[in-house]
Amino acid sequence: MEKLFASIDEKIKFFAENAAAQVKNGNKAAGMRARKASLELEKLLKEFRKVSVEASK
Repeated sequence: MEKLFASIDEKIKFFAENAAAQVKNGNKAAGMRARKASLELEKLLKEFRKVSVEASK
């Protein structure tokens, strides 16, 4: 579960950097990277929820 949490934390930082670059500088490539990261984050967060529920049982 710690490895999963570390992956989520890393992906959030990556998303935040690229989203900020798009918003502040209008960097279209950064926007694409942020969107891709958001899809990957969605998968990781669903996995975290699944693991978390199992751990609480």
